[in-house]
Amino acid sequence: MPTPVETLKNILLLEKKDHECRDRAVIGGLARFADTWLREAGRVFGAEAAPWVDEIARRLRDYSARSSHERPQALEELLRLVEAGPQSMPPAPVPGPTAAEPTVAPPEQPSVSAAAEPPMAPPAPVAPPAPPRAAAPPPRPRPVPTEEPFGLKAPLTAIRGVGAKQAERLARLGLRTIRDVLYFFPRRYDDYSCLKPINRLEYGEEVTIIARVWEAGTRESRGGIPIFKAILTDGTGFIEATWFNQPFLSERIRPGQQIVLSGRVDEYLGHLCFTSPEWEPLQPELLHTGRLVPVYPLTEGITARWLRRMVHRTVEYWAPRLPDHLPLSLREEYRLMDLSTALRQVHFPEDRKALEKARYRLAFDELFLFQLGILRQRYLWRAVPGQPLPVDPAMLEALLQSLPFPLTGAQRRALDHIVADMASSYPMNRLLQGDVGSGKTVVAAVAMALAVAAGAQAALMAPTEILAEQHYRTLSLLFARFPGRPIQVRLLTGSVTGAEREAVYTGLANGSVDVVVGTHALIQESVAFHNLALVIIDEQHRFGVRQRAALRQKGYNPHLLVMTATPIPRSLQLTLWGHLDVSVIDEMPPGRQPVTTRVIMPRERERAYAFVRSQVAKGHQAFIICPLVEESEKIEAKAAVAEYERLRREVFPDLRLGLLHGRMKGEEKDAIMSAFARGELDILVATSVVEVGIDVPNATVMLVEGAERFGLAQLHQFRGRVGRGEHPSYCLLVAESASAEAEERLRTVEATTDGFVLAQKDLELRGPGEFLGTRQSGLPDLKLASIADLRLLERVREAAARFLELDPSLEKPEHRLLARRVADLWASGEGELS
Repeated sequence: MPTPVETLKNILLLEKKDHECRDRAVIGGLARFADTWLREAGRVFGAEAAPWVDEIARRLRDYSARSSHERPQALEELLRLVEAGPQSMPPAPVPGPTAAEPTVAPPEQPSVSAAAEPPMAPPAPVAPPAPPRAAAPPPRPRPVPTEEPFGLKAPLTAIRGVGAKQAERLARLGLRTIRDVLYFFPRRYDDYSCLKPINRLEYGEEVTIIARVWEAGTRESRGGIPIFKAILTDGTGFIEATWFNQPFLSERIRPGQQIVLSGRVDEYLGHLCFTSPEWEPLQPELLHTGRLVPVYPLTEGITARWLRRMVHRTVEYWAPRLPDHLPLSLREEYRLMDLSTALRQVHFPEDRKALEKARYRLAFDELFLFQLGILRQRYLWRAVPGQPLPVDPAMLEALLQSLPFPLTGAQRRALDHIVADMASSYPMNRLLQGDVGSGKTVVAAVAMALAVAAGAQAALMAPTEILAEQHYRTLSLLFARFPGRPIQVRLLTGSVTGAEREAVYTGLANGSVDVVVGTHALIQESVAFHNLALVIIDEQHRFGVRQRAALRQKGYNPHLLVMTATPIPRSLQLTLWGHLDVSVIDEMPPGRQPVTTRVIMPRERERAYAFVRSQVAKGHQAFIICPLVEESEKIEAKAAVAEYERLRREVFPDLRLGLLHGRMKGEEKDAIMSAFARGELDILVATSVVEVGIDVPNATVMLVEGAERFGLAQLHQFRGRVGRGEHPSYCLLVAESASAEAEERLRTVEATTDGFVLAQKDLELRGPGEFLGTRQSGLPDLKLASIADLRLLERVREAAARFLELDPSLEKPEHRLLARRVADLWASGEGELS
């Protein structure tokens, strides 16, 4: 296989044989071949030869821009430079932060005349062989860069053509520094790579033509709108192109000019034509036509063509100067494109294949940096010892025997994992997930009792007062059955005030309170524990990252158990919860009834009401869920307050209705829930506050208004509120919007009761930010990677784990730049864990 130098020499010699030097030795001209040369020569010769490789690439691009009488001399100089080899130029400087490093990209179309460039000196005569000398010492290895070039942090005003006003507009797109531009990826691409002659154009296709302007001119429509028309020909035929409201084109598109035009072939009065196509003058490198054209997000005052040119200048200048933070060994093992090439190809791809490889490399990057942070966090946590809580097997068995029902096999397996973790000197970091009603609270109760038996305290934090109160009541009943000394459990929420709150504070500080159940009130500065050794967080994705961390800091490296009834897809287990061990309760306790789910169209609402009435007549109860608390003019959704009044007066005037929403005071919510649980209410009209924590076995109907406004996983949570008793139960999903997409989503819930299937589908449809809540998620802002791409996630996870086995602290010199990128990611708050 020929080397890059041999290939280039053959191309240059072929060009030399063409006495007119028409730049036809390679498709697209020597300027197009420059990218291939940079990639192949850079791979073979390495960073030391970068000045020589870059200079040849610059001259290749310059050659295509030269006139025919200048090209022969330029060609001779190119051949001499290629033959001279890398040693003909000084080695590349070490990349690093230097004040003198230029921050301004070069002109868009550099043109260096032959007179301005000194000719290459002829090769020196061959000297006679020198007498033998001692072998020279091996060259000193180049220092490995630990920082990106300083210029990447420069403001956008350092780029030619970007003034203060434009920089202000670009800031609205999130662009403030040169580095931001490099990672400002296109949202899509217009494929104008299909080049055709005019006589082969077909209606409706996206194509590119190269043609000469036959005639051009502007006229006004009846409404006074200027219309610019141009007749184009390429020798095979003629076609008309029309642009509206762009009178300035008459100064730019003139008869006799050769232009490249890309767009969709239209038809008018039986003739093919173009309407408002993209165009640019014929030149060696095309930006707006004749290729995969990047399409970037825009803002007022920024045009697509101006932004594309600015990005191109920046990428062309800076991408080759960007050191690659991924070691060469890793790139070779996982067949990853180098960073410089990936950035150039993701912005201005040569073809679909190059774009795919570039996107894969950059997506790998995003996930790899995040995975390194997750796994290092796990490593650091395990490096600090925790408080082992020895478990007496006889005590554990006595606790299990005192439960009102035997644990399922899945509950027992999860408990065994937790017991083993608590007895270890390493702090537990475990995720316990299970569907609604699978029995997570019972497992947590046994774990807390074991912690108390070992002389420690335990805390359980829930996202809402209703859920905290539900846990408090459940734990109080269970603890009352447990053998041994009575466990002192207290509730601490925003509704607990005055002397009662002070008593809880005192008990936690002196150790007389063993277990506390609460909300955000647990993380107040005034809360201090005597010996907090077990922290349990329920529905942890509903808390902010810092809130979760604040509770852990109330003890010395306590054991951590996080619980969720939201099934976590495997892909999120590898990312957001990748630092945790995972236990799954995938069995339901005996006696749970399957819930029948039906999608109801708006016109069938009266039938749904009749069904609710029939269930109440049998002595059962029902939930009716509304998306909003109060009416909104902007969103046509059933508001709980207004819907409660309508149902109470018009639909169910003879039944007992209650209203529950998150804006009510704690005492009001508690009174309503207690009344519903005691059977004093037939129907509870509520918002999503009932998603978790409400356990009413007699409730058999869950009717959800505006069901398409909720996520699939959330609808599954609502469904879990019924079917908790011995009676058949039903979930009715009423769609306010009858769109095909909304109905398809709801049919998915109707078709399966598998929470993991629904969670994965929800993740794919809405993304992790919507699935978990962006603020709470702690996930980085992924520009190219998809959290739903399980195959890539598993590959990256494996790569990160193997990488950290060899260098857990990323301290090796060749990994310092990578360590800096990981540190920057986590220091910026884009990746956070607790």
